[in-house]
Amino acid sequence: MENVLRFEHPEMLYWLILIPVLVIIYILVRLWQDRTFKRFADMKMREYLVPQRSGRRGVFRFIVFLLMVACLILGLANLQSGSKMEEVKREGIDLYIAVDVSNSMNAQDIVPSRLDRSKQAINKLISDLQGDRIGVVIFADKAFVQLPITTDYAAAKMFLASVSTNSVASQGTAIGEAINLAAKSFADDERSKAIIVISDGEDHENEAAMEAAREAAKKGIRIYTIGMGLPDGAPIPEYNQSGRMTGYKKDRNGNTIITRLDEDMLRRIAEAGGGMYVRANNSNVGLGKIYDDISKMEKTEIETQVFTDYEDQFQWFVGAAIILLLVLVFVSSGKKAWESKFNIFERKGEEDV
Repeated sequence: MENVLRFEHPEMLYWLILIPVLVIIYILVRLWQDRTFKRFADMKMREYLVPQRSGRRGVFRFIVFLLMVACLILGLANLQSGSKMEEVKREGIDLYIAVDVSNSMNAQDIVPSRLDRSKQAINKLISDLQGDRIGVVIFADKAFVQLPITTDYAAAKMFLASVSTNSVASQGTAIGEAINLAAKSFADDERSKAIIVISDGEDHENEAAMEAAREAAKKGIRIYTIGMGLPDGAPIPEYNQSGRMTGYKKDRNGNTIITRLDEDMLRRIAEAGGGMYVRANNSNVGLGKIYDDISKMEKTEIETQVFTDYEDQFQWFVGAAIILLLVLVFVSSGKKAWESKFNIFERKGEEDV
């Protein structure tokens, strides 16, 4: 089987930028030394004035030093090799989470905001998943698949982190389109399937959303809804390009717009889809309660190939760094009297640099 290599701490590789920086510093120091020497004597006299100096030896030591630094950095990054792949059988369901990213989700009646609180709850749910496949659909006026169905929970968290109210250009709340898109995006297999819609429910096409939920239910897909927002509602913050809040959204008459949770519509969507509705609050979004109900659905066994073992290889780089350090200690910067007889680093008749 093909061997797979990875670094356990890839962020340490950024320190390799030190190598070209050190080279530049070394060249500048050598040039400065040459200019300084020229003030006192001709360069041809250097060998006679400083007989123990070895230019080639200095370059050799510097190269060894750079190699030692590179080895230490690679050792800290910890190269690992994975050579063991196993077929892992997992039981679970397929789950799409449809997240409303319209501007009203910036309202702060749910702290820190409706959207941010939703993302926090989804992130926690992903951490608790074992064997279930998850996907993410985002929607406002249009719906898009942010993350196809997957068991790669790390990727799911990464894609979730990038979700914002700027993810969809046109505004609106197309819940029906989001349900239809998620339903079409499931794999065509016998696994149990569910869709969780997280929204404040301000959809002007209620019947389309209800019809989408009924069609999904006919395919065996359960529809759950979570109402993000409080009944009293809240103003919609507006932000400039730097992310600083500039005020609240107003209507044509200059009045502040208040966005309110439409619980009735979200409840009816859940009923049409054979699922349940939960209203979020500042202490609990309700995603855990819905997932507990989803977990009662029949789970299907799937097989996935995973690397189960990675072996550390850092010791090779640390060992090489130690050997290079011993070379530095053994090879001093100046000539030793006994070495000068053999001209190890100098070629006879060649001028020193």
